Amino acid sequence: MPDSFPPPPPPHQQQQQPPWGTPPGWGGPPPRKSNTGLIVGLSVGGALLVLALMGGLLYVLGKAVTDSAGPRATPSAEAMPGQERSVTPTPTPTPAGTDAEEDVRIAGCAVDSLTSWPAARMEIVNGSGSTADYYVTVEFVDRDGARVADGIVGVVGLAPGQTAKKEAQGLDAAPSDMKCRITEVRRTPSVG
Repeated sequence: MPDSFPPPPPPHQQQQQPPWGTPPGWGGPPPRKSNTGLIVGLSVGGALLVLALMGGLLYVLGKAVTDSAGPRATPSAEAMPGQERSVTPTPTPTPAGTDAEEDVRIAGCAVDSLTSWPAARMEIVNGSGSTADYYVTVEFVDRDGARVADGIVGVVGLAPGQTAKKEAQGLDAAPSDMKCRITEVRRTPSVG
């Protein structure tokens, strides 16, 4: 009995490719792209976003503290940044000068409405006979006299008879009826 069908191809033989070739896009899957650039870009973008948000927050807090302090005069050329100096006629200091505590007074005491932080506006008049540096600590107390925050003010190189206006800032929330009081005044001869 003769078979009219051709014999099947051997199992290990490859099938022949059609003579016209494989159309583009019909081959295997495209090579996989690396995600390294995407990951690095997102990481850098996220870090920049966090830095921008922190900078904005610091700007807003600094602006709120500055605005709550009231208007400020431009410091003179010899004043340090953030320090206001003006020549105010004061009694001529005696050779011994005044006590350091007498050179400092609180010109205002308030709580910032945005942050609830207390602030004391200080006025320091050098009553000694030579240029001096001042270190003043202020305590913010509630109506019962309990300390709720404290602040520090420093003035460097204040000439005899000159006045410096500074602000001592507390960094803890305080009640609106709090009071400010000076706890320590140190005056030392200026070295510079």
